[in-house]
Amino acid sequence: MSVTVLIPAAGMGARMGASVNKQYLLLADRPVLAHTLGLFDHHPSIDHIFIVSPEEEIDYCRAEVVERFGFTKIRDLIPGGAERQDSVYNGLSACAASNSDIVLIHDGVRPFFPYHRIKDVVTAAGLNGACVVGVPVKDTIKEVAEGLIRNTPDRRRLWQAQTPQAFVFGLIRDAHERARQEGFRGTDDASLVERNGHPVAMIEGSYRNIKITTPEDLILAEAFIRMQIENEGHVSDTAPLGGF
Repeated sequence: MSVTVLIPAAGMGARMGASVNKQYLLLADRPVLAHTLGLFDHHPSIDHIFIVSPEEEIDYCRAEVVERFGFTKIRDLIPGGAERQDSVYNGLSACAASNSDIVLIHDGVRPFFPYHRIKDVVTAAGLNGACVVGVPVKDTIKEVAEGLIRNTPDRRRLWQAQTPQAFVFGLIRDAHERARQEGFRGTDDASLVERNGHPVAMIEGSYRNIKITTPEDLILAEAFIRMQIENEGHVSDTAPLGGF
């Protein structure tokens, strides 16, 4: 069994108000995407990494991220699709995994996933076929329609889904194939597997595992880095941000 990581990295910087796409914004003098890749490139449980990028950015990503920072497990950069689900499908189609292999799908702008939990994710996927990382919601959630509250779900049962989401390859490939054939659009990869009736395990991640999509997220990310500097005296050139 091998373990492959797909990194969708096709996000635009519109909500960030930046002149470059959000995965190339700098944190501690490195692009956000480079920090994310470092989590997996340095981990012994990971064998292969594929980046899914807009076709027009592939050369830039290869030169300014992959080659510049010396990642060794990047096997290819794959052109993305119109939406994230299409990009993941392209990655699954190109990664040449076997049915029993494990594939992790992780947002390119989540650089703070705890490094020590990667093995737990791989193990959970192997045992259950599918697993999602998430955290219990902190706030009361309201269902709203036409400006009126329709329901207040029991918060004790609600979790906020994050990535990585991990699957046995044959399971997630078949789920994507069926969704594509039937024109179904899911909110995440796990929803495609759930739709096929397969149970998906939830394992607890971290509230620091933020997705950097807005200026406020970037401020929070910079605060996390300051905490690391205060704790360790520096941000290592090799240790991933998720290691603290």
